Amino acid sequence: MLAEHPPQPARAERPGCAAMKRVLDIALGSVLFVVTLPMLLGACLAVRLGSPGPAFYLQWRAGRGGRPFRIIKLRTMVRDADRVGPALTEEADPRITRVGSVLRRWSLDELPQLLNVLAGQMSMVGPRPELVPIVQAYTERQRGVLLVRPGLTGWAQVNGRDDVPIPEKLELELDYAVNRTLLWDLHILARTVGVVLHGRGVKR
Repeated sequence: MLAEHPPQPARAERPGCAAMKRVLDIALGSVLFVVTLPMLLGACLAVRLGSPGPAFYLQWRAGRGGRPFRIIKLRTMVRDADRVGPALTEEADPRITRVGSVLRRWSLDELPQLLNVLAGQMSMVGPRPELVPIVQAYTERQRGVLLVRPGLTGWAQVNGRDDVPIPEKLELELDYAVNRTLLWDLHILARTVGVVLHGRGVKR
């Protein structure tokens, strides 16, 4: 669903729609957090046993309006990986642990981001929460994706995930920022279930 022509400017959320979306985030995020808590605890134990270091990994990302926030993930790489390699990873990155590769494949490393959703820093659906230095290089039009909260999943993630080049991902996310609706959010959430069940994880 790429825009055929340069999309309209992204619009800020209407107060009523934003409130409904926030209610959906809290309701769905709370249910998913409770349901997946045993899985999360088991994954935390696996991370700790699989390699030295903490179970969780915190990283600065750009939120709505470009405001930085700390995203929470299960650690999938060796301790202090950022000091020995690039911030962006590849599938065969040697810094990824054996446990981490499994977590990434099934997107289990992203479960702690439900806490970011409940805190209001993220939404269940929205543009990818990008690294702050990358966002600083966006064009003025590309910064339209920052008018909405970044999402745990999104239109770009269910349309090729890491197989799509970054410029095309941004076009998909701008398309969402311009045309987003709650019905579209539900469609993206449904497609996300299929993506996860097929084990097609994403590097975030």
